[in-house]
Amino acid sequence: MQATAYTYDPESRSGQVLLDDGTPVPFDAAAFDAGGLRLLRPGQRVRIETEDTGTDAGPESGSGRRITLVTLQTF
Repeated sequence: MQATAYTYDPESRSGQVLLDDGTPVPFDAAAFDAGGLRLLRPGQRVRIETEDTGTDAGPESGSGRRITLVTLQTF
């Protein structure tokens, strides 16, 4: 799945991406580390992998999705 980097905190290695429908989905350090990246800038296109958490805790949670990997989009 593709998304756009929205926020990124280099100290915690976590942030949020925006799905193509505008939904923000947070990611944690484990997802960032799984992608092998060193830095992420807002606006970069990324490829993400998600898993269903089985819950819908509202728009800030990504509608029951958890990102397991964030890496750069390649063609």
